[in-house]
Amino acid sequence: MLVFWEQRLAFLATPKTGTTAIETALESLATVSVQRPPLLKHTTVQQYRQFIGPYLDSTAGEPFTLVALMREPRAWLGSWFRHRQREDVVEAARSTAHLDFDAFVRAYASDPQPEFAAVSSQARFLDSGEARGVDRLFRYEAIDLFIDFLEERLGCEIILPRLNVSPCAPLDLSADSEESLRNVLSRDFDLYASLD
Repeated sequence: MLVFWEQRLAFLATPKTGTTAIETALESLATVSVQRPPLLKHTTVQQYRQFIGPYLDSTAGEPFTLVALMREPRAWLGSWFRHRQREDVVEAARSTAHLDFDAFVRAYASDPQPEFAAVSSQARFLDSGEARGVDRLFRYEAIDLFIDFLEERLGCEIILPRLNVSPCAPLDLSADSEESLRNVLSRDFDLYASLD
């Protein structure tokens, strides 16, 4: 999470949407940068609206604009799958090295989810449970529009480094698994489809 005081701007780090690169590029410009631990780095919209936003708004005397990125849901889940295939995943129960993507999606759609597939969802992260969620939500796949927005608000050129890139792996799905994925992430697909 990054806070830009003068610009009245706050950025939430939706997991698996390039946030490490964004935070690395912008940390020196931010008034507040929360990158560790992951629980604080990935502050949800609901947590922000309940705790951090009211404090910032009342202290500044005006509202902050809250921004975030969202990734296409199938690609987002694929990024989690590939991320957990890394050799440096310490906890064996969180590793997906022994799976293909189809098995990972079936596990994600199961109840209860095994630990390696328990990655929540973007809709849960981005939904405040109230009328007001994120003020500006950008598609990860159109990150250039987000960078243009930031460059205008922050008044500088932004060049993102390539960091925290997951290993390559096939993301093939059977028709049944694709259908399960669409069902279990229906809120995510709807939210993503609503973006410009």
